[in-house]
Amino acid sequence: MIEIGKYNDLRITAKNSDGLSLSNGDREVLLPYIDVPKNAELGDNLKVFVFVNKEGNTIATTQHALAEVDDFAFLTVVDVNEDGAYLDLGIGKDVYVPTREQKRMMMKGESYAVYLYLDESNQRMLASSRLENFIEEDDFDFEEGDEVDLLITEKTDLGFNAIINNRNIGLLYHNELFSNLEPGQKRKGWIKKIRVELKIDLTLQPSGYGHILDTKDVILKELRENSGKIALGDKSTPDEIYERFQVSKSAFKKAVGGLYKERRITVSDHEIKIVIDNLAD
Repeated sequence: MIEIGKYNDLRITAKNSDGLSLSNGDREVLLPYIDVPKNAELGDNLKVFVFVNKEGNTIATTQHALAEVDDFAFLTVVDVNEDGAYLDLGIGKDVYVPTREQKRMMMKGESYAVYLYLDESNQRMLASSRLENFIEEDDFDFEEGDEVDLLITEKTDLGFNAIINNRNIGLLYHNELFSNLEPGQKRKGWIKKIRVELKIDLTLQPSGYGHILDTKDVILKELRENSGKIALGDKSTPDEIYERFQVSKSAFKKAVGGLYKERRITVSDHEIKIVIDNLAD
C-alpha cells in the first residue's frame, strides 16, 4: 500500500515523457524528472515522499518533507486567504489549514505548531493548529523518569507546552527552566510526573542519583582542565551554573555536596577547588 503524505520505499518500474513510474507492486506513482536522482536506473529502490497535487494526481518527490501525515510539526505560513492558510512543507507542495482549523488566525511569515492529517474525501494533506483534537490523552507509553522527545509548541502563563513523542502533550514550568526556549524547538526531555488527572509535568533534566553521578564526573573533569578550580560556588546564580554545566542549581549543589563529603573538593561562596591529592586522579 502506498501511503499518501508519508515516505515510501518504491521501485523504479518504467520511464516515460514526464518522469519515472514508481511502484510498490500494486500501485504506481509518478516521480517527475526534476526530482530524479542522478544515475537512477530501472529496478532501483527510491525513498520518496508521496502526495496528491492540486490536479488530483498522486506524485512522488525526493525532496525533504519537513513533516509527514500524523506528525506534529512547526511550519511557516507562506500565504493566506479568506478561507485558510498555506504552510511550507519544504517540497514545493504547501499544506492547507482551513480557517476552522486555526486556533488563532494565522499570519503570513509566522510559524505555528500544527498536526498533519489527510482529508478523507480527496486524500490531500491538511493541517490544524487545534492540537488538543489530535493528542492522546490517556494512552501513555512512558513512565515517570523516562527520556522523551519534545516539540515545544507554545508559551503559557505557567511555562511551555510540548508535544511528547509525537503523541501526548505536557508542560515545562517556567521556574524549572534554566535556558531560553522558543516554540518550534526540538529537545530531549524527561517525564517528571504523571498527575492523577493525567496531566504530564516535564523537565529538561534527568532526575535521580544517576544524573548526580554524571554531574560529579563532569565537575571533576572541568576542575582538572582548569588548574583545579572553578569560579562557581554556593552563592552562584542558577544562570551562571546552567551556562557552564547545563544543570539546575539544585542538581549542581547535590553533586558538589557529594564531592565535598568524599573530600575531593573544597567549596566557598563563589569557588570550588579540587583537593590536591585528586588533581591527577
